[in-house]
Amino acid sequence: MTVANYFLPGSLPEALGLLESNGPELLVMAGGTIAMPLINDGISLPRQVMGLRRADLDRIEWADGELRIGATATLTSLVAQDSVPMLREAARRSASWSIRNMGTVGGNLFAPPPGGDVATALLALDARITLASPRGTRELPLSEFWTGFMTTSLAADELVTSIVVPGGPGETTFIKFGRKNANTPAIVTVAVHLVRHAGHVARARIALGAAGPHPMRAARAEAAIVGTELDEAAIAGATEAAATDCESFEDAVASEWYRRRMVGLFVKRALSDLARPATGRGE
Repeated sequence: MTVANYFLPGSLPEALGLLESNGPELLVMAGGTIAMPLINDGISLPRQVMGLRRADLDRIEWADGELRIGATATLTSLVAQDSVPMLREAARRSASWSIRNMGTVGGNLFAPPPGGDVATALLALDARITLASPRGTRELPLSEFWTGFMTTSLAADELVTSIVVPGGPGETTFIKFGRKNANTPAIVTVAVHLVRHAGHVARARIALGAAGPHPMRAARAEAAIVGTELDEAAIAGATEAAATDCESFEDAVASEWYRRRMVGLFVKRALSDLARPATGRGE
C-alpha cells in the first residue's frame, strides 16, 4: 500500500482544515526524520500524509521576555540561536548535520527514546507548548504533554504549533553521553536548570532523556538540592534519587543496569559542574 494523497498546506488554518476533514488517519509530519524511515521500511503505511513545511510555523522570536519557537523550526536554526545556550547545545548534539537540517523542534517532542535531546532541554527550561485545533488554541506545560511511551495528550484534531521558553535568571548545563562523541544515540541525557539566591538553590529542574519512556523530570533529585548550597551531600542525595527513580530500559545502545548507573554518574557530573565557581566552568 502506498501514499494516496500528500497535502502541503500553506497556512495553519489550511492545515487544521485538512486534519479535520481527513481525521486521525492523516499522518502529520514536518521534517520527516522520524516518519520517513518507518514508511520506507514498511512499518508505517499511511494513505494520507500532510507536511507542515509551508504552514508558516518555523519562526523563532522573542516576545514579552519569552522565546517562542515555531514547531517546524529546524534543529539547525536552533543551533544558530545564542540566547538560550542549553537549547543551542542540545540541538548541536542532536544527530548529524543532515538530520538537523531537516528535523524540527516540534518533531523532537515525538522522538522515541533514546532520542529527544532538545525535548529534554526544553523540559528542564519549563517550556510550554501551544496546541491548535478547529476548536481554538490551548497552552500546556511540556511536563504534562507526554503520557507514556509514544503517547501524548495531543487530541486527534490538534497540532503542536509552537514551544514557549520562559526567560529569566538561572544557570544551566547539558550533558549527553553516548558511545561516540558526535552523531550518536544517547545512553543518557541530563539537562539541569538552577536558580540560586544568596548562595542557596531556590529552584531546580533536572530533566533526563533516554532514561524512561519519554523525557522526564527527576522530581526527588530536584527536591534534594532545593534550599542547599549544592554541597557534596546534597549532590549525593540527588544522584541517588535520580538513579533510583528513572525508568531505565534496555536496548541496542545500553543495558538497563548500565543506563541506570550512567544516570547517577551524569546527574552527579552535571550538578558538580554547576557547584564549581563560574571561572571553573569556563563561563
